[in-house]
Amino acid sequence: MTLPSTHDVALAAERRTAARLLLAHPLIASNGPHADLFPLIRRHADWLGKRFQQVLGYRLLVDSSFARLFKAGLGTGSGHRLERSTGTPFTPHTYACLALALSVLVTAPEQMLLSHLVADIRAAAADTGIELEETGRAAEKRTLVAALRQLVEWNVLIETEGQVAAIAQEAGGEALITVDRELARVVVAGPLAQARDGADLVRRAADPGFSGPRTYVRRMLVETPVVHLDELTDAERDWLRTRQRREAQAFSELLGLEMEIRAEGVALVDPEEELTDLHLPGTGTVAQAALLLVERLVERLRPQEPGHPATGGTLVIGVAVPDGLVDEVLAELIAEYGQRSNWQRGYLEDLPSLREAVLDLLVRMRLMARTGRLRAEGEGLPEGYVKEAPEGRTVTDVHGARPGGDGWVLLAAAARYATLVTVRPAAKARQGTDVQEELPL
Repeated sequence: MTLPSTHDVALAAERRTAARLLLAHPLIASNGPHADLFPLIRRHADWLGKRFQQVLGYRLLVDSSFARLFKAGLGTGSGHRLERSTGTPFTPHTYACLALALSVLVTAPEQMLLSHLVADIRAAAADTGIELEETGRAAEKRTLVAALRQLVEWNVLIETEGQVAAIAQEAGGEALITVDRELARVVVAGPLAQARDGADLVRRAADPGFSGPRTYVRRMLVETPVVHLDELTDAERDWLRTRQRREAQAFSELLGLEMEIRAEGVALVDPEEELTDLHLPGTGTVAQAALLLVERLVERLRPQEPGHPATGGTLVIGVAVPDGLVDEVLAELIAEYGQRSNWQRGYLEDLPSLREAVLDLLVRMRLMARTGRLRAEGEGLPEGYVKEAPEGRTVTDVHGARPGGDGWVLLAAAARYATLVTVRPAAKARQGTDVQEELPL
């Protein structure tokens, strides 16, 4: 076997660096925070465009002043949310302000006063019947500031003189804004012209098209912390089972990611810890409480005899969390760690707020979930999408792998964060059966 040359190794490393950057930051300006790596993207633009299209069905546009990777989304409830500088998630009202601002900026002059931009946004809101004032004038100003700050971060707006935060000043501060109309036009990735409404836009954006299961599963792998098998249709599970080893090699070469394969699902892990907007373990009250909560829930709720259908066992992807257990454990954690770990006073004095923040993080990490219909049951599939496996092919049975009803579910991936792990020998597989003889996630 011929070993790769030094040039080949360096070329692969450059392309991998550029691909990782685009995956983490789909909109990159030549004069933005990643300007030093922008020439790398331009140098390998053709190769990157072909690979992103082939692997993930993403379109890449590289211009002289920006690069835009048009991601497709994964459907309702699977987006990567935007946040204010305080860490507070954007509300639907903030997203509306952002969309209104973009609608104005695509035809705006190259430079304009902040007051004129705000007036245009309010006029656009009036034309579409959107009420900007949620709970008062001050709230409206804060919402507008959050939306415009996001556009500054994306380099769509440049604060030439003054800052967009001047909107919130009582006296009505002013600023001079430079507008990049080209960037404004490429922010929205979905098929706006085809969509009937917002919900339809989300569905259409998530449709993988002709490549079907292959593209959707790959997107799930790179865009989510973990993919549990019951989050996939029969056809998608069949494709993953037959391709997972080859896919592991492909993702390693393209993005430097390592694939962890378990009976309950698959996860792509980044050894460099760069390609995620979520971190657990992490810093701060919410991340610390979430980690401790998961450890204790796993200790109390870990199933005794998880198995695999191919060996006669029962696949366990999730277990029910009894009512009140989360509050009980969080109260214990506050008593044990709250004061000595300097947790935020607001959370120490408001258990419901701590619970909401902790569960939100664990849901986004796919360690816990609300009960409900899943993709394996046909939930959220695009119109006409083929969900059945090819005729004659058997797939892993995920029926009953997580509980139904109404409540919370602790998912298999949470076991990764347990401090005590019990190793059980895997049952001997039948000859010719493809079984992952590994611990739960």
